[in-house]
Amino acid sequence: MILPGFVCAHTHLYSSLARGMPPPSVTPRNFVEILEQVWWKLDRALDPEAVELSALVGAIEAARAGCTTLIDHHASPGRRGAAVDGSLDLVAGAIAKVGLRGVVAYEVTDRNGPDEARAGVRENDRFLARVRSEPPQLIRAMVGAHAAFTLTDGTAEAVAEVARRHKVGVHIHVAEDAIDAHKDGWSTVAWLDARGLLDARALLAHCVHVSDADAARIAAAGAHVVHNARSNANNAVGYARPGRFGAQLLLGTDGIDADMRAEAQAAFFAARDHGDGGLDVAAALGRNSRFAAALFDCDDLGDTIKLDYRAPTPISAENFGGHLLFGLRAATVRDVSVDGRAVMRDGVMLNVDEERVYAIAREVAAKLWSRL
Repeated sequence: MILPGFVCAHTHLYSSLARGMPPPSVTPRNFVEILEQVWWKLDRALDPEAVELSALVGAIEAARAGCTTLIDHHASPGRRGAAVDGSLDLVAGAIAKVGLRGVVAYEVTDRNGPDEARAGVRENDRFLARVRSEPPQLIRAMVGAHAAFTLTDGTAEAVAEVARRHKVGVHIHVAEDAIDAHKDGWSTVAWLDARGLLDARALLAHCVHVSDADAARIAAAGAHVVHNARSNANNAVGYARPGRFGAQLLLGTDGIDADMRAEAQAAFFAARDHGDGGLDVAAALGRNSRFAAALFDCDDLGDTIKLDYRAPTPISAENFGGHLLFGLRAATVRDVSVDGRAVMRDGVMLNVDEERVYAIAREVAAKLWSRL
């Protein structure tokens, strides 16, 4: 079976070396403690070597899952901001080295103080200027921000200014947990809107704790919402009722991996479990591709994958969703082609030495974990 390459609309490649890392000494009791005791410790332990290896491993595994475009949301403050500058070059370079497409952004936040917030804004601005002056063939960029509850007004306005100047969207977590449902007496969506972060180019991840009124506000702005079913379940943050977002709904993995077949299946099952009958995951995957194509200024990316899939029943356009949900999950991706160039053929990666990357990654992961 030959299909268009899948697009992951929201991921965190910096988490690729977290698999199997030591757990926190005290089990987190809620979402904020998960951030404080796991992910915010990991991103501060990253150094440039770990950033690059994380992106390389994540891109290789994306190709093996048939995902040819990664919309990444990066964070690597390191120690005292030491790993911010140049980090988007490392992420983008690793994605391009594997041969995939990437849309990168640095996650600006005030959680580590104003100096690191300014460094994050500068990194987005610098990389966007690079993309505008000498556009890399397979790389585009957005402006990243963590979430309203870790941003000050001034930082949010600085993020919005960079986005306006470069004519790109803001990639941000929105109301993933109840702690981010409101900000300074506003709903989070209204707060973002008032500071110029909500427009037709914006990419809003999660939107679990968004009211129906704010869902309508998002629709009126033309912003896209990325549903991350497996991550939401893993973090026990609630169910987003993604059917509310209709034709603006995309699918992402939030860094769990880049397996969009697994994500689509999980999103479908979650919708069934919650009685959310408006969720068409095959259509959402199609919108992922169209959203990415717009970022690359084309109508169709043209990237393809070939899978070994032995169908026991007829396949048609009308019943493809059934095969996607109940058959393709187990199909093996054999060939991957991006921008007319082979990335993987007969299960072999062509642009990188996969064994060497993984051997180095194991060493880098051990050093990374020792810094936790």
